[in-house]
Amino acid sequence: MTAASEAAVAGALLCLALSARLTAARRRGARRARLLLPAGCGAVAGPAGAPPLPDRVVEGMRRLRGRLRPEWAVAVAGLVLAVLGGSPLPAVAGAAGVPLLRRTLREARAGRERERRRDAVIVLCGALAGEVRAGRQPGEALRWAARDAGGLGNAGAGVLAAARFGGDVPAALTAAARQPGAEGLRGLAACWRVAVEQGAGLAAGLDRLESALRAERDQRADLHAQLAGARATAAMLAGLPALGLLLGFALGADPLHVLLHTGAGLGCLLVGGVLEGLGLWWVARIVRGAEAAA
Repeated sequence: MTAASEAAVAGALLCLALSARLTAARRRGARRARLLLPAGCGAVAGPAGAPPLPDRVVEGMRRLRGRLRPEWAVAVAGLVLAVLGGSPLPAVAGAAGVPLLRRTLREARAGRERERRRDAVIVLCGALAGEVRAGRQPGEALRWAARDAGGLGNAGAGVLAAARFGGDVPAALTAAARQPGAEGLRGLAACWRVAVEQGAGLAAGLDRLESALRAERDQRADLHAQLAGARATAAMLAGLPALGLLLGFALGADPLHVLLHTGAGLGCLLVGGVLEGLGLWWVARIVRGAEAAA
């Protein structure tokens, strides 16, 4: 492939990126218009000089955008490299990378959800302590605190029912603590049990529990900051192959042809892919080990 064709392909990709950015800006403008205009308006104005977009078209575009997944970017990149290199190997590798990226994104979303639930549990403990100090009974205080702060997750209905109708609130809280990120509810269940069975102050126990949960959250934040270097190393390892290809094109070579159509290139591609995978696995193992030890 000549330098002119490579420049043409790069220009086409740049135009596609700019078109996607402009389309996203138009969608944001249409969303603002729908929020500001009365509910009876049946169309959304498009760009200047263009006819308004019907609601069905806007809804269809929204559904299409909702079905697009970030992990498909790997498959698209593989197709682009397959076209540039004249070989199906990048397309096959891109298709194989889709489930791996989907799993990584799913784990990242689950981690963010765990952190949000941990924060909600801390807020719940503080709100419940405030309601108890305000003079409310523990069951009523729990209902008000859960309504304002959340933190019970999907098990909130069972916990609130137990608190309202005289059920086993500690058992319900222990069951709710099985949700990822809601482990602090076990401490709340222990405080509740001690306060009911031994007459201890529930508010004082909740204050100590909230302080302990906040200290644990700060420790996790400090650990994440210390592991930022390892994560940056993993990101750099993941981006090095693309950087190498770009440098090869910049020097006037044809690295895709060498890698995909020669025996030495295929051997280097295989060895490099194995070493790349081992490096990413090793860095991820170090990060998981540090998190588990903490």
